[in-house]
Amino acid sequence: MSARQVNLLGFLACAALLGYAYYAQFHLHLDPCPLCIFQRVGVFATGLVFLIAAVQAPRGWGRRVYATLIMLTSGATIGVAARQLYIQHLPPDAVPSCGASLDIMLKFLPLKDVLVKVLSGSGECAKVDWRFLGLAMPAWVLIAALALGAFGVLGNLRGTARPQHR
Repeated sequence: MSARQVNLLGFLACAALLGYAYYAQFHLHLDPCPLCIFQRVGVFATGLVFLIAAVQAPRGWGRRVYATLIMLTSGATIGVAARQLYIQHLPPDAVPSCGASLDIMLKFLPLKDVLVKVLSGSGECAKVDWRFLGLAMPAWVLIAALALGAFGVLGNLRGTARPQHR
Protein backbone atom coordinates (compact mmCIF):
# COMPACT_ATOMS: atom_id res chain seq x y z
CA MET A 1 0.00 0.00 0.00
CA SER A 2 1.43 3.39 -0.96
CA ALA A 3 1.81 6.26 1.50
CA ARG A 4 -0.89 8.14 -0.43
CA GLN A 5 -3.32 5.23 0.10
CA VAL A 6 -2.38 5.03 3.79
CA ASN A 7 -3.08 8.74 4.21
CA LEU A 8 -6.35 8.56 2.30
CA LEU A 9 -7.53 5.63 4.44
CA GLY A 10 -6.48 7.51 7.59
CA PHE A 11 -8.49 10.54 6.46
CA LEU A 12 -11.54 8.39 5.71
CA ALA A 13 -11.30 6.72 9.13
CA CYS A 14 -11.17 10.14 10.84
CA ALA A 15 -14.16 11.29 8.77
CA ALA A 16 -16.06 8.15 9.81
CA LEU A 17 -15.24 8.76 13.50
CA LEU A 18 -16.47 12.34 13.27
CA GLY A 19 -19.53 11.20 11.34
CA TYR A 20 -20.42 8.81 14.15
CA ALA A 21 -19.80 11.51 16.77
CA TYR A 22 -22.31 13.78 15.04
CA TYR A 23 -24.75 10.87 14.62
CA ALA A 24 -24.47 10.21 18.36
CA GLN A 25 -25.04 13.89 19.09
CA PHE A 26 -27.95 14.62 16.77
CA HIS A 27 -29.70 11.23 16.47
CA LEU A 28 -28.90 9.53 19.77
CA HIS A 29 -29.15 12.87 21.61
CA LEU A 30 -25.82 12.44 23.42
CA ASP A 31 -24.58 15.98 23.98
CA PRO A 32 -20.78 16.18 23.96
CA CYS A 33 -18.98 17.48 27.02
CA PRO A 34 -16.02 19.86 26.63
CA LEU A 35 -13.49 16.99 26.66
CA CYS A 36 -15.53 15.21 23.97
CA ILE A 37 -15.36 18.34 21.83
CA PHE A 38 -11.58 18.51 22.32
CA GLN A 39 -11.35 14.87 21.21
CA ARG A 40 -13.32 15.77 18.09
CA VAL A 41 -10.87 18.59 17.41
CA GLY A 42 -8.00 16.12 17.78
CA VAL A 43 -9.59 13.63 15.38
CA PHE A 44 -10.31 16.48 12.94
CA ALA A 45 -6.70 17.70 13.13
CA THR A 46 -5.39 14.17 12.56
CA GLY A 47 -7.75 13.74 9.60
CA LEU A 48 -6.64 17.07 8.17
CA VAL A 49 -2.99 16.01 8.33
CA PHE A 50 -3.87 12.71 6.65
CA LEU A 51 -5.80 14.56 3.93
CA ILE A 52 -3.04 17.06 3.19
CA ALA A 53 -0.48 14.23 3.11
CA ALA A 54 -2.69 12.25 0.71
CA VAL A 55 -3.11 15.22 -1.61
CA GLN A 56 0.55 16.24 -1.50
CA ALA A 57 1.98 12.69 -1.60
CA PRO A 58 5.40 13.79 -0.30
CA ARG A 59 8.58 11.79 -0.58
CA GLY A 60 11.56 11.40 1.71
CA TRP A 61 11.70 13.90 4.55
CA GLY A 62 8.19 15.20 3.75
CA ARG A 63 6.75 11.84 4.73
CA ARG A 64 8.71 11.99 7.99
CA VAL A 65 7.20 15.43 8.67
CA TYR A 66 3.67 14.08 8.12
CA ALA A 67 4.42 11.04 10.29
CA THR A 68 5.51 13.40 13.07
CA LEU A 69 2.40 15.58 12.68
CA ILE A 70 0.15 12.51 12.76
CA MET A 71 1.97 11.30 15.87
CA LEU A 72 1.47 14.70 17.56
CA THR A 73 -2.22 15.13 16.69
CA SER A 74 -3.18 11.56 17.52
CA GLY A 75 -1.07 11.75 20.69
CA ALA A 76 -2.93 14.87 21.82
CA THR A 77 -6.23 13.09 21.14
CA ILE A 78 -5.05 10.09 23.16
CA GLY A 79 -4.10 12.42 26.02
CA VAL A 80 -7.52 14.09 26.12
CA ALA A 81 -9.34 10.75 25.89
CA ALA A 82 -7.17 9.33 28.68
CA ARG A 83 -7.94 12.38 30.83
CA GLN A 84 -11.67 11.84 30.34
CA LEU A 85 -11.36 8.15 31.18
CA TYR A 86 -9.51 9.11 34.35
CA ILE A 87 -12.31 11.53 35.31
CA GLN A 88 -14.94 8.88 34.54
CA HIS A 89 -13.25 6.46 36.93
CA LEU A 90 -12.99 8.88 39.85
CA PRO A 91 -15.16 8.17 42.90
CA PRO A 92 -18.38 10.24 42.71
CA ASP A 93 -17.28 12.54 45.55
CA ALA A 94 -13.97 13.32 43.77
CA VAL A 95 -15.53 14.39 40.45
CA PRO A 96 -15.19 18.14 39.83
CA SER A 97 -18.46 20.06 39.77
CA CYS A 98 -20.04 21.05 36.48
CA GLY A 99 -18.92 24.40 35.16
CA ALA A 100 -19.94 26.77 32.42
CA SER A 101 -20.44 25.39 28.92
CA LEU A 102 -17.56 25.52 26.45
CA ASP A 103 -19.16 28.25 24.34
CA ILE A 104 -19.65 30.47 27.41
CA MET A 105 -16.06 29.91 28.54
CA LEU A 106 -14.75 30.74 25.07
CA LYS A 107 -16.83 33.92 25.07
CA PHE A 108 -15.61 35.27 28.42
CA LEU A 109 -12.24 33.69 29.21
CA PRO A 110 -8.82 33.79 27.55
CA LEU A 111 -8.05 30.65 25.53
CA LYS A 112 -5.34 29.55 28.00
CA ASP A 113 -7.85 29.62 30.87
CA VAL A 114 -10.41 27.71 28.79
CA LEU A 115 -7.85 24.99 28.03
CA VAL A 116 -6.91 24.65 31.70
CA LYS A 117 -10.56 24.48 32.82
CA VAL A 118 -11.58 21.96 30.15
CA LEU A 119 -8.61 19.68 30.73
CA SER A 120 -9.23 19.71 34.47
CA GLY A 121 -12.63 18.21 33.64
CA SER A 122 -16.04 18.70 35.13
CA GLY A 123 -19.07 16.71 36.19
CA GLU A 124 -20.54 16.36 32.70
CA CYS A 125 -17.24 14.81 31.52
CA ALA A 126 -17.60 12.07 34.14
CA LYS A 127 -21.03 10.96 32.96
CA VAL A 128 -21.06 7.72 30.95
CA ASP A 129 -24.23 7.39 28.90
CA TRP A 130 -22.96 5.28 26.00
CA ARG A 131 -21.07 1.99 25.97
CA PHE A 132 -20.07 -0.50 23.31
CA LEU A 133 -18.58 -3.84 24.34
CA GLY A 134 -18.32 -2.47 27.87
CA LEU A 135 -16.19 0.54 26.90
CA ALA A 136 -17.27 4.18 27.05
CA MET A 137 -16.85 6.47 24.06
CA PRO A 138 -13.53 8.06 25.18
CA ALA A 139 -12.02 4.57 25.45
CA TRP A 140 -12.97 3.94 21.82
CA VAL A 141 -11.56 7.32 20.82
CA LEU A 142 -8.32 6.44 22.61
CA ILE A 143 -8.12 3.07 20.81
CA ALA A 144 -8.95 4.66 17.44
CA ALA A 145 -6.41 7.49 17.91
CA LEU A 146 -3.75 4.97 18.93
CA ALA A 147 -4.47 2.81 15.87
CA LEU A 148 -4.62 5.81 13.52
CA GLY A 149 -1.40 7.21 14.93
CA ALA A 150 0.45 3.93 14.51
CA PHE A 151 -1.04 3.38 11.04
CA GLY A 152 -0.11 6.89 9.91
CA VAL A 153 3.40 6.88 11.36
CA LEU A 154 4.29 3.43 10.06
CA GLY A 155 2.62 4.01 6.69
CA ASN A 156 4.47 7.26 6.14
CA LEU A 157 7.84 6.09 7.43
CA ARG A 158 7.87 2.85 5.47
CA GLY A 159 10.47 3.11 2.72
CA THR A 160 11.91 6.46 3.79
CA ALA A 161 15.21 5.14 5.14
CA ARG A 162 18.25 6.58 3.44
CA PRO A 163 20.21 4.14 1.30
CA GLN A 164 23.53 3.01 2.75
CA HIS A 165 26.61 4.07 0.76
CA ARG A 166 29.53 1.67 0.59
